[in-house]
Amino acid sequence: VSGRIHTTEDKALYLEGDPNPSAAPTFTLAPRKMSISVSKQLASIKALRKCSDLEKAIATTALIFRNSSDSDGKLEKATAKNLLQTQFRNFTEGQETNPKYRDILSELDEHTENKLDFQDFMIFLLSITLMSDLLQNIWSIKIMKS
Repeated sequence: VSGRIHTTEDKALYLEGDPNPSAAPTFTLAPRKMSISVSKQLASIKALRKCSDLEKAIATTALIFRNSSDSDGKLEKATAKNLLQTQFRNFTEGQETNPKYRDILSELDEHTENKLDFQDFMIFLLSITLMSDLLQNIWSIKIMKS
């Protein structure tokens, strides 16, 4: 059992490799709105039960992206912008006057018919992270080494 969650056309979740997918826990979901929390989704993936904090962070990001993306696994630019401003607000806070931040947001406002794949979304996240005041605060924390 690989433990990966898949979405069927009717938006039901099941675990890949289950010998009887119809017997797997199934949750009917409204389109584009997840009724199952990301933490519960993470807990249902066997491979993540013993993973590192870094692995959980990436898995969480992947699930949030997947939960917000369309059936082709692409994210509308308006949705990506909304995610950055709502789910990533501690990193975006105070960046409104930063020219690099404005450039990133303007990319999301242009050519809105184009959608983002996961790689593009991660590049946006990392770009915002690198310029954020929060990252500077994180770097300034003194870590006690034993």
